[in-house]
Amino acid sequence: MDSSKIDMYLMTNAKFFDGNKIPLIRERLLALDESRFAQLHAINLKDPTTILIVSILAGSLGIDRFMIGDTGLGIAKLLTCGGLGIWTIVDWFMIQARTREINFERLLQVV
Repeated sequence: MDSSKIDMYLMTNAKFFDGNKIPLIRERLLALDESRFAQLHAINLKDPTTILIVSILAGSLGIDRFMIGDTGLGIAKLLTCGGLGIWTIVDWFMIQARTREINFERLLQVV
């Protein structure tokens, strides 16, 4: 695949992934077939900053976990009112990393 397309994709979407995984993503994309590049753009990547804002505003309801696809944890967080607030505060520090991890897993499914 064309290196300039990959570099443009990575520059545009780098905020969705962990910084230390960018070289691995680039390597995988270089080996990707040109016909699968359209599927790459169809991946629904979640913005870690948006998820953090939702976590701050409505984290005790589990909405942040529902948004990233952790339905079971979202239900548990909803039923316990965010673990009596403790789980909500912990998620403020961890939700961005979890969002980037989920985005990376989604990308690997296509690649």
